[in-house]
Amino acid sequence: MSDDDDWFERALRETDDGETDADDADSEESEQRDYGETDDGETDVGDADSGSAAESDAPDSSVTGGAEFGTESEGADAADGRDEPLSFGDGPFGDSTGDDPLDSDDDPLDGDDDPFSTDFATAFNNAPIPDAGGGFGGDSSDDDFGFGPAPGSGPEGSDSPTFDDEEFDSDIDRIDIGIEGLDDMILGGVPKRSLMVAIGSAGTGKTTFGLQFLRKALEDGGSGVYITLEESRERILDTADEKGWEFSTYEADGRLAVVDLDPVEMANSLSSIRNDLPRLVEEFGADRLVLDSVSLLEMMYDHPSKRRSEVFNFTRSLKDAGVTTMLTSEADQSTPYVSRHGIVEYLSDAVFVLQYVRGDDFRETRLAIEIQKIRDANHSRETKPYELTNEGISVYQQANIF
Repeated sequence: MSDDDDWFERALRETDDGETDADDADSEESEQRDYGETDDGETDVGDADSGSAAESDAPDSSVTGGAEFGTESEGADAADGRDEPLSFGDGPFGDSTGDDPLDSDDDPLDGDDDPFSTDFATAFNNAPIPDAGGGFGGDSSDDDFGFGPAPGSGPEGSDSPTFDDEEFDSDIDRIDIGIEGLDDMILGGVPKRSLMVAIGSAGTGKTTFGLQFLRKALEDGGSGVYITLEESRERILDTADEKGWEFSTYEADGRLAVVDLDPVEMANSLSSIRNDLPRLVEEFGADRLVLDSVSLLEMMYDHPSKRRSEVFNFTRSLKDAGVTTMLTSEADQSTPYVSRHGIVEYLSDAVFVLQYVRGDDFRETRLAIEIQKIRDANHSRETKPYELTNEGISVYQQANIF
């Protein structure tokens, strides 16, 4: 190998030799500083025995943190005229008196300022309790189903807060459902021409809910259409007349139309019904329409995509007709908050859930209603008990569940 080819190895050797020499020089200089300074300091101090003793007995500054170093050795350094670059006597880490701040008896965490002086149980018991309105304050009462006291209700039996419709201003036309207590839970009422659904298990009053909804329009001088897929026309009229609502009279006056359809027939002719419904509603002048129940219509379609498509098109035709519509739907067997097929609640503007509430002892079963959603309306989120009587559904808006 030529000398030119060996330039890289020579350069490496020279670099290594240079670094080794530099390291040796640094090491010797460091040793002289470490050991030479002490000797020179003792020679310069000379007869100052007290200074010499203080310097020799003083611990290394790296161990003491500089507090003692700044007081005892500072005098010796001043005597020999040397400048001490590391003086902590007056700094934030030192004390001119020679006291170590770490040895102070004044603990900043002692006393009432300690954030951890109170144990968790005491702090938890003293914490404010949120009330039903979302704020804090007041005592809570235990109940079997997690429903607290009604807002505003107390030992004096004061009323729960209700919406003040007189101060409510809206550009949207609104209507009342027609159920006592439930309308008080909706600010201003439900927007007109909404598509609503009442979901519930058997016996929760879905048919009564629809009849009472239709009755409100008839009593106000309007007209309505009731389409039933479960009962006969005569049965619907008898049920309403039994409650004193005089549906037979309204029908005779031409203000009410009760239509009973076979679910299979309706499914087979749904396209025709969907096309004719807006025209029929307009000719009849219906203000409200009830379909009891949409679950039977959904059952006519086996394929989920077909079922959703048909129900969607049917509900859209009801909205196009400009009529305020109430559908009834069976609840899912596993949960009362979802319809049987889980479709109609997403297509509706408002959802009312009718459910059973059973106590732990199973001695009594009660009915409760919940407003799951209403588009373009503020409403209560509380679950309220209701009863089915000879006069229809009555919601106890000021009461609580158990």
